[in-house]
Amino acid sequence: MSLPLEGVKVLDFTAIMAGPYCTLMLADMGADVTKVETFPEGDGSRRFEPKVNDESYCFAVLNRNKKSVALDMKQAQGKEVFMRLAAKTDIIVENFRPGVTKKLGIDYEAIRKINPGVIYASISGFGQTGPYGKKGGFDIIAQGMSGIMRMTGELGGRPAKVGIAMNDIAAGSTALYAILGSYIKKLKTGEGIYLETSLLEAGLAWTFWEFGAFFGSGELPLANGTRHRRSTPYQAYKTQDGYVTVGGNNDKLWTNFCTQVLGKPELLKDPRFNPLRERLKNVDQLQDEIEQVFMTHPTAHWVEKLDAAAVPGGPVYTYDQALSDPHIVARKMVTEIDHPKIGRMKNMGSPVKTSAEFTRVRTAAPWLGQHSDEVLKSVGYKDDEVAALHAQGVIYDKYRAKTTA
Repeated sequence: MSLPLEGVKVLDFTAIMAGPYCTLMLADMGADVTKVETFPEGDGSRRFEPKVNDESYCFAVLNRNKKSVALDMKQAQGKEVFMRLAAKTDIIVENFRPGVTKKLGIDYEAIRKINPGVIYASISGFGQTGPYGKKGGFDIIAQGMSGIMRMTGELGGRPAKVGIAMNDIAAGSTALYAILGSYIKKLKTGEGIYLETSLLEAGLAWTFWEFGAFFGSGELPLANGTRHRRSTPYQAYKTQDGYVTVGGNNDKLWTNFCTQVLGKPELLKDPRFNPLRERLKNVDQLQDEIEQVFMTHPTAHWVEKLDAAAVPGGPVYTYDQALSDPHIVARKMVTEIDHPKIGRMKNMGSPVKTSAEFTRVRTAAPWLGQHSDEVLKSVGYKDDEVAALHAQGVIYDKYRAKTTA
């Protein structure tokens, strides 16, 4: 059975997280993704620990279903290889600092001359234009400049980074939907397109409630712990042995929470907590009332009570607890694959479940330059030409010497 993007060719000129996440999703949906890397280092995430048999586990989980070509783009022959590949590709994704691709002669304008229908996507820290367009940027820079770090953590505390690379993933996701939309248009019209996004804008574009409140009333979104700014009870509460989240954020849920979970129906008539606007004004007092009850039993007890009352809630897990939860296991979010160097390893499952096959883990992540020979031959290079390019240091395969000795 074919996958949605089977037959679509992608050149992946990205590294670390934002770009590789975007191309991973394309690869999982069946696209033929060729990752172009410098050598001998390759994608910067290849250096990340932990390593098994000198291969990064972190790199491996983000780069499955891809091929790797290790190429020296500073040499004329290296650029020639890239242009041959680019002439036959549908999509190019790059995340260099703005200006680098133009300097290398592989920017959109250069590629469209040999491939007018190409979809060319750039991901950068701040975008290709604007006062900061030439600056480099990482996830933490974008989190800080988008205001997200000021609205994360506890009120009065130091600015806090979201625990994952949120702006990186936001940028990768944004590029992904733009690419897919562009590809649908290309199927209709045959037209290619240049598109770009940034870590800063992609993260900022996820702040809709905060945007509305700021322009609606001038409200500045400050750090609020685990609380919701518009409703309560909607946060994590301390229990006897940890924390439990509660989403009692409408009148029916508030009523069920007070009567069936807390066993304190008197809270429904307490003027400090009714209606919602009063609860929000007195959210600290409400937390005290709830935690006085919750501290009497462990988290599992309260999750059971919340479920019985049909009030959304759940435990606050450590990461290992999350991965071993029976629901996560049943939903196949942790899978396994054989890697040629790491061996049997865990892989992240697909969060999308479908009625027909939509994604597939076909191959493990490549070692650096694993497919250099294969990919070059696919665009017409002969065996002796490939050997010459190896000898000249234009292409590279990390284990070539060991496998051909």
